[in-house]
Amino acid sequence: MSLVQETLLPAPLPHPQEIRSDFEMHVGKHISMQASARITPAGVVSAGIAVAVMTLALGYVAGSFWRRR
Repeated sequence: MSLVQETLLPAPLPHPQEIRSDFEMHVGKHISMQASARITPAGVVSAGIAVAVMTLALGYVAGSFWRRR
């Protein structure tokens, strides 16, 4: 078998207004979890619009359900 070496891409440059969060949790000796998230202000606005539209749609469906009864 031959060993294939892959070239690693350089890390992307961070956005100047990037919001970053890191989380690490340990449970006992053998369990540990790590998480990280990155988002830009435009991503926050987009997520807010998406949540608002889904809430509006679910409200419409729930309202039509109650009107049918």
